[in-house]
This record gives sequence, C-alpha cells and structure tokens, in this order.
Amino acid sequence: MKLFTYNKVFKEFKFEKEIDFEKEVVVNSKLFFGSKTIYIDAKKKIEAKSIGKTIPDGFLFDLSDKNNPEFYLVEVELQNHDFYSHIFQQITKFFGFYKNPKSLNELIEKIFSIVNNDNDLRNEFKNHIGEKEIYKYLKDTIEKSQNILLIIDGDKKELPEIMDTYSDTWGKVVKVILIKKFILKNEVIYTMHPEFENIEFADIENDDSSEINEYTEKYHLDGVKEEIKKIYKEIKQKLLKSFPKIIFNPQSYYISIRTEKNIAFFKFGIKKIDLVVLNSYNNTKKQIKYHYIKKLSPGIQKFYNGPSCAIVIENDKHLNDIIKLLKYLIANSKK
Repeated sequence: MKLFTYNKVFKEFKFEKEIDFEKEVVVNSKLFFGSKTIYIDAKKKIEAKSIGKTIPDGFLFDLSDKNNPEFYLVEVELQNHDFYSHIFQQITKFFGFYKNPKSLNELIEKIFSIVNNDNDLRNEFKNHIGEKEIYKYLKDTIEKSQNILLIIDGDKKELPEIMDTYSDTWGKVVKVILIKKFILKNEVIYTMHPEFENIEFADIENDDSSEINEYTEKYHLDGVKEEIKKIYKEIKQKLLKSFPKIIFNPQSYYISIRTEKNIAFFKFGIKKIDLVVLNSYNNTKKQIKYHYIKKLSPGIQKFYNGPSCAIVIENDKHLNDIIKLLKYLIANSKK
C-alpha cells in the first residue's frame, strides 16, 4: 500500500515484530491519543505475576474531561496474528480481569505505586487533576470506566462479526483503532482510524444496518448495569407519554428516537449512556447543566447530517433536563 501526498509517494512500513509496533505506540502516545492523555507502558512497569498473569501492553488515561476520565487497557496487535488463537484469547482474558475484584484492586494498587514512584508521571497527573488525591482519582476512574483499546496495523475481518455476536462484552467494552505507518527516506506519516477523540462514536460512521437485521432493545441492554437500564426506560416512558407516536428504533450500534426523522441516539456502555442529540454543542450546554457534554468530530456530525453532540448519562440525577430537551427536539422535528 502507498500513500500519495504533496507530490510524494510514501510506502507502507510493515512491522515484523509486535514489540516494535508497541514501542511506536509508546513513543507517539500524545500524537495518537492527544495531549490530555497519559499512557503507561505496562510491560515495562509490571511483572506478570503481580496482577494475575494478565498483562496488557499499556494503560491509557483519557483526561480530556478531568471530571469524567476514561481508562483503557491497551492491547497492541499485528494484523498477521491469528485472531481466534491469539487476539480473541487475550481480549477475553481482560473481560475476566475486569470482573475479578481482587485483580482489579491489585491493578489499582500497582498503577498507584508506578505513578507515585515516578516523578514525571506523578507531576503529569497533578497537572491534570490539581489538588485531587491521586490514589482516589485512579481508583474512582478504573472502577467506573473499564474499556479495552485494541490497536492494530491492519483490518481483521473477524472483528465486526465478533462485536455483533458478543454485544455485551466486545460490543460495549472494546474500541478498535487502526494505525498505519508510511515512510519516505527520513519522513514518516501515520494514518489513524478512527480518531481517538471520538472513538466511542466511530462505529456509527460505518453502520450498514439494514431492515433484514433484527436488532432489539434486549440486544443493546445485555450486560448493561441495572441503573442504566432504568434510566433508559424512564426516559422512554416519559417521552412516549407525551408523544405516543414516536418510535424507539434499535439498529446495530444504537437505539434511535424517530419521528419523521431521527432526533437522538442511545449508545450503551456497561455503566453509562452516550445520548447523541441532533442539537449544537453550545445550545445543549446551555440546557444541560449537570451532565458532561461531549463534542463530536466534524466527520461524525456529518454522519448525523448536522450539528450534534453527546450527553453522557451515568446516573438518574437531573434526568428531567434531558427529557425536556428531547421533548423540544421532538416537537420541533415536526415543524
């Protein structure tokens, strides 16, 4: 594969060893994930026996919103690795790891020890979180946000089917980024899809759902915490009471709210809902004061055919503000 840019031809660099690809990710972590992230090279810092013989390649903290941080176990893989005998088994171990309270506590303790004994890491966290206590911040983040980031250097045809089949684990926990390296003498260009900034929403850009597929609410709610299910059902019931003809329409990556057109999309994680609304970020911020509002990249907003953003719902507090906004969008969609 070649990349043509600025009248130059860059040839794709093929990694022969996984460790070389892992090093590339470590060195370029700020470039790939953003300046408000912290990447810890796990294999350099942790012995296998210390957290149950399950060691990812890295730990990634996304602190772009320091009050709603995200945590990722990172696995770096080469495309030529066999999916079922290697990649599938490794990721499956991480699901078990997250469900094991003992392993999770050991991980929290180990990461805190790493950060506390590394001046650069400790200072980097303090620069982001200010006066907050590091141990509590790490503990709260890891217990609340449990993601897996699979970084790979080429497409794996098995991934879409696996994420559909195991919707309550792979579909809700695993995020996939494709990174390729291209070189021309001493010049290097990387391509990356999707952008990490909006990785939770990237799957919808490639949504090829058709009416033949039978997606249901149960499909989306499998594996979701009971509190999150109750939040969704409360929003649905109150909207249907005011607008009996609206449709909650399950598709492969979301449940949309439809009138004559879609006006909002529920994307479910295990412990939260990302509610994408067809409303501008600035306008939504004015109306929703108590929930975090995520900006969406231009590419994802283009998918929605207009200004849009995501409301992150993690508890049932102040749901009336969200319901009020949805009612407004429904009413105005009919004009």
